Amino acid sequence: MSHMHVEKITCSRIPTKQGVFQLCYYRNNQDNKEHLALILGDISRESTPLVRIHSECFTGDVLGSLRCDCGPQLQQAMQQIAAAGSGIIIYLRQEGRGIGLLDKLRAYNLQDMGYDTVEANLLLGHQADARDYTVAAFILQDLGVRSLRLLTNNPAKIAGLETHGLRVTQRLPLTAPPNRENATYLQTKAVRMHHLLETEPVLLPIAPPPNGQSARNGRPFITLSYAQSLDGSITAQRGQPLSLSGAESMRLTHQIRAGHDAILVGIGTVLADDPSLTVRLVDGRHPQPIIVDSHLRTPLTAKLLQHPHPPLIAATDAADFRRAAALEKAGATVLRLPAAPDGRVQLPALLHQLYDRGIRSVMVEGGAQIITSFLAAHLVDRLALTVAPLFVGGLNAVENLPVNGHGFPRLHNVQTQQMGQDMVLFGDVSFER
Repeated sequence: MSHMHVEKITCSRIPTKQGVFQLCYYRNNQDNKEHLALILGDISRESTPLVRIHSECFTGDVLGSLRCDCGPQLQQAMQQIAAAGSGIIIYLRQEGRGIGLLDKLRAYNLQDMGYDTVEANLLLGHQADARDYTVAAFILQDLGVRSLRLLTNNPAKIAGLETHGLRVTQRLPLTAPPNRENATYLQTKAVRMHHLLETEPVLLPIAPPPNGQSARNGRPFITLSYAQSLDGSITAQRGQPLSLSGAESMRLTHQIRAGHDAILVGIGTVLADDPSLTVRLVDGRHPQPIIVDSHLRTPLTAKLLQHPHPPLIAATDAADFRRAAALEKAGATVLRLPAAPDGRVQLPALLHQLYDRGIRSVMVEGGAQIITSFLAAHLVDRLALTVAPLFVGGLNAVENLPVNGHGFPRLHNVQTQQMGQDMVLFGDVSFER
């Protein structure tokens, strides 16, 4: 690259919504790519013009893909340059961080399988970021630029320009609103590629669909959410509490709770953990707590009896009436439901009754019997799984899951997000073969 030579071939007037630019076509002696300079105003009068180095992104710039923030960043750069009255956008033809459109699409497929953008590039035999900013530096020098203010979140661009003698006097951020599709991508750029993002990426899909889309044959939308160790354990021993989630993923759990009408746990969780099931770590409304307690073993001292919304306790018709009266005197509402062959509450009947009460979304948190029962009955629509970075060798979250002639539960639209030391995995659940 030390012998690079760039040549401006031609320029043309380009009127846009942001203003009238000049688009200049550059040729160089190192590659056959059509690098461009988009110029607004008289940059010769600026000692430190406003500059954006933008790498081509067909999917984002042209199609408006939500998988990245490239398109919005390009539009923002044009708007900020227009507001400043002059400036330059160098448009480099290095698609997909330099791997080209074909492998970029292959990388997207790997990302849909759960790999992040860095891992996908590496699996395809590329660098995490193969972009080079040498030609951008030479184009800027050809335009008479020696010092500049750079619109970027990427420190590598600053280093790339300064290596070739340009002086970056100021970095100005370009912050595009995050969305569900690019949250993991933005998180990866911040954590693994050291981009200086001004705002945290939004969390992945924590809320159920709107009410009109949540009904599943007259039952609420179900999000299954729990934390496990690397070996699938939710506790070291049945009946003993074990805190697995870190502070960041616990806050996420509370955000998921706040997005649902109700939160459901089994009696085992109540006896072992005595949970509060509130959203005290975030701003939001407390969901309605529900306890699946077939035989009414809920203690009269349980914290849930002091919840802002007294719990609904789902029991079988055979449960003790005196015990039910005592729990209702303490504030709970006991729902009597038919028993399944194993003597436990029939979950479909419970969900239909909750739906009749106006509950359109339920977050199910466990324990192991509840998790297994909901999966076995095909009553899960979405999974939010926190994986803590340790081995426990204890009680697994899913126990002897019966298939009953159907396929195993499978996740679709899988997305992941790093939360502190934990990894959170989201996906929509299907039970098709």
